[in-house]
Amino acid sequence: MPDPIVPEPTTPAARTVRSCMAKTIRAEAPSPYRRTRPRVEQQRRPYDIDRLTDVALAVFAQRGFDGATMDDVARAAGITKAAIYHHVSGKEELLDRGLRRALEALYAALEEPGACTGRPIERLRFMVRRVAELAVALVSELTVLVRVRGNSETERHAIERRRAFDAAMVAIVREAQRAGEFEASLDAPIVVRLIFGMCNSIVEWYRPHGPLSSTEIADIVERVIFNGVTAR
Repeated sequence: MPDPIVPEPTTPAARTVRSCMAKTIRAEAPSPYRRTRPRVEQQRRPYDIDRLTDVALAVFAQRGFDGATMDDVARAAGITKAAIYHHVSGKEELLDRGLRRALEALYAALEEPGACTGRPIERLRFMVRRVAELAVALVSELTVLVRVRGNSETERHAIERRRAFDAAMVAIVREAQRAGEFEASLDAPIVVRLIFGMCNSIVEWYRPHGPLSSTEIADIVERVIFNGVTAR
């Protein structure tokens, strides 16, 4: 499935990311898995490509992509390694699917009304919350994304798209600075790295059955970034 078509951007931040995306986005290769297989064959292979990707991402997040093997994925899925190849060409395709999930979610957030309309500082606040929420909702996907190092074409492509997303965030910060809503003396790219470094760190310690909901975690991140930690 190719990357989703989004409306024509209307803000400087959206135009920045659209410009960067145009240089980096490539169409996703069609899945080798055919949905028209006979029913009896489907019964023998209960995993579809999405569920298999879920399992693979959990394995990659736990072991690291380079340290994980297709045997590990097959064992976690409870199927044979040969059965996996009915769905994908190999480990790299599973990584590509997982990275696309993470990046498409981030880019989709950039097109939500809260990120496109209103004062720059409020749009930045909205994106901080959304990225924190996504780190909880897509913990395996975001874990794999933040750990890529450019060791393959798939990883390099993901890094370029991630940088384009960061550029959009920098554009919002600079708009807020020009509007007098954000401290103008701070370096915008460093600010973005620090802010979203905090959001990305959620994937390292979050546990699904922990005491805090995604909303509560997003509340804390937002308050720390925009209000600080000193009692008033």
